[in-house]
Amino acid sequence: MQKTLHQGQPIPSALLPFMHPESIVASSPGRINLIGEHTDYNDGFVLPAAINKCAYIVLTPRHDDHILLRAVNKNEQYETTIHTIHPLKNHWANYLLGVVAAFQKRQISVKGFEATMISDVPMGAGLSSSAAIECAMAGALNTYCKSNLPPIQMVQIAQQAEHTYAGVLCGIMDQYASVFGKKNHAIRLDCRSLEHAYQPLDLQGYQIILFDTSIKHNLASSEYNTRRSQCQQGVEWVKEKYPQVVNLRDVTKKMLDECVLQRDAMIYDRCKYVVQENERLLMACDFLQQKDFVNFGKKMFETHEGLSQLYAVSCKELDALVLEAKKHPAVIGARMMGGGFGGCTINLIQQEQAKEVSEQIKKAYEANTQLHLKVYEVSIENGLQIFE
Repeated sequence: MQKTLHQGQPIPSALLPFMHPESIVASSPGRINLIGEHTDYNDGFVLPAAINKCAYIVLTPRHDDHILLRAVNKNEQYETTIHTIHPLKNHWANYLLGVVAAFQKRQISVKGFEATMISDVPMGAGLSSSAAIECAMAGALNTYCKSNLPPIQMVQIAQQAEHTYAGVLCGIMDQYASVFGKKNHAIRLDCRSLEHAYQPLDLQGYQIILFDTSIKHNLASSEYNTRRSQCQQGVEWVKEKYPQVVNLRDVTKKMLDECVLQRDAMIYDRCKYVVQENERLLMACDFLQQKDFVNFGKKMFETHEGLSQLYAVSCKELDALVLEAKKHPAVIGARMMGGGFGGCTINLIQQEQAKEVSEQIKKAYEANTQLHLKVYEVSIENGLQIFE
């Protein structure tokens, strides 16, 4: 069976033994986020884009009620039935089972199947490897069940799987970008209305380079949920005086100064970052429209400072990478990306010098930390694809 996926790329050879004539193949990419970090679950704006690293699912029908899941990367499998699905403790199968459970919750009949998964989205790098898996599974199941769900519902199903089975109360950005990604475009997403506009991403002589710290601190998931509750507490205090406020999207710095500053300095800082980041994103989109990449890059640096100092989701390794990047004039923007406490920085580097500068930053990082630095050059590609 000859099938090709993103931009004519062949299906990963490791999946070929699991393919049958009736198999459904789905691919869904990881994502970068140019600017707008930790704003999605506060009803704010984000600017993600799908990248050329994907999760792949081969789903093959069965004639019983069993579900057999395989993770090729781990050389592991898990088996259950359509009637006995439940969350597992710290298990890769949750990303697939959560999607099945979300279909069932919508009264969509799911019959037995085998699903084999492989992914080249680096895990723990802040590139939304879990969302890529969830969205690929949602796409494959949508086709298998003939449920004809629109793309936005597959996004919501994938997000629900992350909440209920993976236990991370993520916003909608990751899954949205994985499904709606468009080649050479970023997605300006309003996380309140779920309306989006495609922003052409003609970088004209600049390259997006990701530096992966090779670390993932255990704080990431628990602190992510803590930040959500801190933001919500700030909103509750603002609502006491401004009852029309629904989320931090509606809050101004003046409101924070009046209602939060004297009550809790930490919660004030968390909320202040989000308010400022929404403003930064809207300005950054204007700069992109004007092809003013230098000022766009300055906003990226500002975002990192806010994430590190106010939102406190950075770490010494991420801060060191951004500090090193700032030393090079060819790097016009850099910041940590994703949930935080490890993962990647995203960097906007002059194309002609990108390779040389990347090597210099890699050497400096490894000398200072004794950690290996992975370097990813990414291109902006399409989102979820299904092949029958």
